[in-house]
Amino acid sequence: MSPGRPSGAGQLAFVGAAYAFAVTMLGTTLPTPLYPLYQRRFGFSELMITVIFATYTAGVICALLLLGGLSDEIGRRPMLGLGLAFSALSAVAFLLANGLGLLLVGRVLSGLSAGIFTGTATATLVDLAPHGAARATLVATIANIGGLGCGPLLAGILAQSVTLPLRTPFWVDLALLVPAAVAVAAMPEPITKSGSPRLRPQRLSVPRKVRPIFIQAAVAGFAGFAVLGLCTAVAPAFLGRTLGVKSAAVVGLVVFAAFAASTVGQMLLDFVPRRLALQAGCAALIAGMGVFALALAVSSLALLVTGVVIAGVGQGLSFRAGLTGINEASPAEQRAEVASSFFVVAYLALAVPVIGEGVLSELAGLRPAGLVFAAVVAALSAVALALLAIERQRSARAEGATA
Repeated sequence: MSPGRPSGAGQLAFVGAAYAFAVTMLGTTLPTPLYPLYQRRFGFSELMITVIFATYTAGVICALLLLGGLSDEIGRRPMLGLGLAFSALSAVAFLLANGLGLLLVGRVLSGLSAGIFTGTATATLVDLAPHGAARATLVATIANIGGLGCGPLLAGILAQSVTLPLRTPFWVDLALLVPAAVAVAAMPEPITKSGSPRLRPQRLSVPRKVRPIFIQAAVAGFAGFAVLGLCTAVAPAFLGRTLGVKSAAVVGLVVFAAFAASTVGQMLLDFVPRRLALQAGCAALIAGMGVFALALAVSSLALLVTGVVIAGVGQGLSFRAGLTGINEASPAEQRAEVASSFFVVAYLALAVPVIGEGVLSELAGLRPAGLVFAAVVAALSAVALALLAIERQRSARAEGATA
């Protein structure tokens, strides 16, 4: 917030930006509890549902690579406005969808909106923060993950209680976007524009000295984001066909629990040392996937929710600890490149394992595919733990040699 801006106006702009961030992310996960309804209406296979979900990742990565730094040149407000426009167009695509084509278009547009907001909205909140960057980062985390979690919850409740379950959630989404657009339009531009825009791909690189912590964080981040991908793409099918849960509201609540647990895990980093947090996060991912596999084996909803929550806490803890470690280790002039590389790995984890799970479910069934998925995530988390142990031993030997 600039010194000359009244504090009341600055706080209002901060709240408006946080609301716009949360609503945009909410829109990206609205379809989650609706996938079984789309399957019944259009006759999609489980593999096709995972492909529809994965197109979101393509939109996110394109936005991160092509538009990630554009707000530094043309300003925060225009980019936030563009993100809201993509979000609204995504809702319209779902409203008009009568088959596969518009569903794919809607997911790509949703990914573009998320990719823009992930970086730009976080930077905007830091710019407008009335009480410093630390609080702004926490608010951005809550708006991001909280919005992602509230999307399935809202859509599930609406789908369970209205006569147009495939339309009403997106009408509500458009209504929620209206005050977000007003807030962004009324928001003072928090930065000085640097000149004419230059649309160019974000460079991806990881300096040699950063690679050890990057690899550890990337492996753990891949495992954690794969869990979130599982929850948002395949959980409805697991709950419906494997556990017999037909309520869209219950499906939305289970997915909400995963993202709420992730938020809690990220907040725990304020009380846990970073190196220990990465280890604890990986251990929680292993434990969560163990409980998840047991839930599938014995068809227990309670165990499945427990496993998802444990893994969600592990994802949040390992993700924030890994990103913090990468930012601390990276040179200032390359921090954006390294962080972008990390986010690309994380978002690929939302798509690649989920599509693999979809293929396997077509060949062997949902339950075996879920068990294999849990084993792969646990194995990746174990690899991250092993890398941390190797690095700890290497550091101890180096300290001993120095002494």
